Amino acid sequence: MTLPASAQQALEAFGQCPGWEQRARLLMQWGERLAPLSEDERCEANRVQGCESQVWLIGERAGQHWQFRASSDARLLRGLLALLLTRVNGLAQAELAQLDLPDWFTQLGLARQLSPSRSNGLQAVLIRMQQLLDAADQGVTDH
Repeated sequence: MTLPASAQQALEAFGQCPGWEQRARLLMQWGERLAPLSEDERCEANRVQGCESQVWLIGERAGQHWQFRASSDARLLRGLLALLLTRVNGLAQAELAQLDLPDWFTQLGLARQLSPSRSNGLQAVLIRMQQLLDAADQGVTDH
């Protein structure tokens, strides 16, 4: 599976960071790239269950490919979400289903810094993405 160009940029940027402090700074900068969600979008229907922090996720399908938008009230988590979206946006459903998320964060050099709660939160986001995909397949929407 080939990486989207933005995911390749992320790998290169994080690969140049010698230590965790630089990665944490870069992570927060990536988080600032997330497009803000409107107040209406930050609703209970879009909230990801299973995250300690508040996380909202919206998915839209364009043909066979998916675009996700997300936000969180936690700065580090926003960065992790930005990196997750960098990896998944534009993928087809079959590619999303095969994505190895822990491997992606390992490649970025961030896996060891993911606390169990952050790791569980990202897993919850991935589960929510899958639920959105499944619902779209069945012609069901949350609204």
